[in-house]
Order: sequence, then C-alpha cells, then structure tokens
Amino acid sequence: MSIDPRTPVLVGVSQITQRPDDLADAVEAVKLVQAVVEGAAADAGAPSLLSKLDAIGVVDGAWAYSDPARLIADAVGAPGAKTLLSATGGNTPQSFVNAMSARIQAGELSVVAIAGGETIWSRRKKKAAGIPRDLTTQEGVEPDERFQSEVQMSTPFELERGLEMPVNFYPIFESAFRHSRGESLDDHRRRVAELWETFNQAAVANPHAWLRTPMSADEIMTASSNNRMVGFPYTKSMNSNWNLDQAAALLLCSAEAAEAAGVPRDRWVFPHVGTDAHDTYTVSTRRDLHSSPAIKEAGRRLFELAETDVDHVDHIDIYSCFPSAVQISATELGIGLDRQLTQTGGLTFAGGPLNNYVTHSIATMAGTLRDDPGSVGLVTANGGYLTKHALGLYSTEPSDKPFVAENVQEAVDAVPATTLNESYVGPCTVEAYTVMHGAGGPDQALASVRTPSGDRTWSNSNDTDLMHELMTVEGVGRAAEVSDTGTLSLV
Repeated sequence: MSIDPRTPVLVGVSQITQRPDDLADAVEAVKLVQAVVEGAAADAGAPSLLSKLDAIGVVDGAWAYSDPARLIADAVGAPGAKTLLSATGGNTPQSFVNAMSARIQAGELSVVAIAGGETIWSRRKKKAAGIPRDLTTQEGVEPDERFQSEVQMSTPFELERGLEMPVNFYPIFESAFRHSRGESLDDHRRRVAELWETFNQAAVANPHAWLRTPMSADEIMTASSNNRMVGFPYTKSMNSNWNLDQAAALLLCSAEAAEAAGVPRDRWVFPHVGTDAHDTYTVSTRRDLHSSPAIKEAGRRLFELAETDVDHVDHIDIYSCFPSAVQISATELGIGLDRQLTQTGGLTFAGGPLNNYVTHSIATMAGTLRDDPGSVGLVTANGGYLTKHALGLYSTEPSDKPFVAENVQEAVDAVPATTLNESYVGPCTVEAYTVMHGAGGPDQALASVRTPSGDRTWSNSNDTDLMHELMTVEGVGRAAEVSDTGTLSLV
C-alpha cells in the first residue's frame, strides 16, 4: 500500500523513571522531560528530527514552569518550534495525539513532540532531607498555545458535603457499578482485587513501572499497616499513586518527514483514528453514577470511523486511576473484564504522574505493537472524575483512510442530565456511597442520594455504627433520610 506523505506516524517513544540512590543526582522536572524528548528521537533512530520540530506540546504538571516547551525547544536545538501547554486532565496526552495527528494530516505540521513529567518523589525527599533543589524559573513567558481549556469540575455544594478529591468520587462510582451488576459486597471486593492483581502483574513485567513488587488479590484487598483502607472498598493498593519521578515523550511526524529522516520502518506506529468527549463537568448532574455516555459514544464513533469493532483490537490500555474507571470504561466499550486491560500496570503500580500517565501508556503500547506487527492497540484516557475522555486506535500497519479525529460532544449532550437539589431535606434513597478512612479508621460516610422526585443531593455521616453497616451490608437502594445539615441516616 502506498502511504500518503501527510499520514501521521508515531516514530519515537521514551520513558524515564528517576529514583537515584543519591538524591543530589535527581534532576528537576523540565530536565527529565527534555531527556525523554531526546530519548524519543534516539528511539526513532533519527536525532536530526529534533532540529526540525514544528511544535512541542507539554502536558501540564505539578510544577511552576509557565512555558516548559520553550525551555525544551531551546535545549534540543529547535528554537522556532511552536510551544503548547495543556490544560489539567489525564485525557490530555491522547487528546494531544488526536489533535496533533490531525494537524499533521492537514499539512499544518510535520514534526511534533508530546511530553510530560513529574518529580514529586524527589521533591518531597529533598525537602525532608534539607537538600536544596535546582529549579529553572521563567518570568513573563507564555506558551504560544494553550491546549484545551480549564473547566470547573466541582461545585461549592459538593465541597461543602465532603466531596473534594478523586479518592472521594471513584469509590462512590464503584458502589454504583457494583449495585448495577447485582454483586454482593464480598463477591465484588474479591472480583475487583483479582482484576487489580492482573494490573500488578503487568507492572511487575514493565521495566518503567514505579512499583514492581508482586501482590496477590488477597494482599491487594486486605487492609494492613502498609495497605490501609482509603475509601471503601478501596485500599491504598487500589488508588492512583503520584508520589513518583517519571517522564515520557512521543515523537510524531508525517510519513514524508519520517522517510526523509531515515526512520526505520520497524519503528513506525500509525495513529488510525481518535475521538474526544466529556460527561457532564459536575458529577452532581450525571444521569447515573455507574456509566459514562461520553465513553460509550466516543467508543462507538471510534470504531465506526475505523470500520472495525472491539473484537478486532488485540491490545488494550484502559485509563486506570481507580478500578471503577477501568470497569465503567470497559463496559461502555463492550470489552469483557476478563481481558487484559493494561499494558503498563496502571496508575497504582506503573505510576500515575498526574496528567501524564497516558503518555506512558501510549509509549508502552507502541512497544507492544512493534513486538506484534500488524496488531491493533486501543488506548483510552480520562481526566477529572470520569469526566473528560479521549480514545485512540494504533497499529504498525497504516490505515487505508486518512487519519481523522472527531469530537462527539453533540451526541453526548443529548443524554438527559440529573437535577441537583442543594436544599433538599427529607426521605431519600441511597444511590451510591463510600466510607472514607484516616490513619485511625473510618472517618466519614459520603453518599449520593435521590429524592422522591428523582433529584440528586449529597449527604454524609460520622456515625460509627452507620459507617460500619455500610461496609458490611449493601447500602445502595436503602431508604434513608437527609437532614437540613446534610447528615445521612438510614431508615
């Protein structure tokens, strides 16, 4: 098959996990990101591509650089490269690939680097040890383009009722998903732990994973001094881990640029199609808490554009900050939970460098596809509280159609939303819940409840007996009362 010279192709990938014996050897985040950008060009066998970079997109992180791509462009010999900085969200690496591949296909760009990195582990370690940090500062510098926009995903009412972080929302989603399957608490906890054991096994085999210690399903599900309960039913080993130093980069270019640079064909991985969408920005207005219309529609359109289906996907990496994200995504995409759903090991074990995990998963997927020529890989990405989504299909074989990226938001917006009732007091039905734990044990029950008219409101409780009951007897579907202060009581 002849290849359109404008066809986008992923030619180089690189990953770094930084954990030196001597903390003084740990470099700052932008240096780590520079190293993986250079590593991606080396992986392509074409270091000359760095000087030809038209654009560098950096995934936003837990650092203060205002335009990190400019620092990298200057360091790698591409001072004329356009600089981009993403918004917050774990969806952004795949969204970057979708958008940059479309621009390459349109002839707007020829060579693009996408990268990100975090040094949270070494930063904390150095602070504790009193070791000074080297830190590059930027003043009065802004990126040429802000990629995507920041959106508000929490409401003051949610915060008031105790819902502040992903560790609060995702176990709530888990309870709703459990109830939708009709599982008992014990059967559900066992099944999820067995699912997470397969993620641990993938991380053990992944040389770039942050945590590579084997863990059995029993060890994952059992609370202990090293694995405390965080938000029932999730132990620490079921939560995303971002206390790490990691960076990853992707090098995309046109087929024409790849040929000109002499990139060997065994390095080429083609993005075939990509889709983006988001569920309602606030969880409070979601249709329900066990599904994702955005993932469903983005997946449907992805396979429609590719003229294939999920049964023809050979390798999968589903965004895996928490087990509920994996299960809901797989269910919406029609993928059995008994399939291998990760290439990296997921954000618990491989590591969850804030917004940049999917750069790692795409890099790992590229290696998987190179080792299995002609196979097809699916990567999914998720930002927020199962909020913002991006999907991509990849293969070492080119598509017979031009690359296309599509946002399917119009179809998602047609799904009816739920009304949030912030002032409701009275009888209700528990829709979903979790019990948050501190170091000393259960701290607070958090629950989404439905009013008799179908509205949603949020409630909580610090009652010890109620928290114990919710962890031993199914609470979803129970009759309850919510007080004028938001306190939950079971009927």
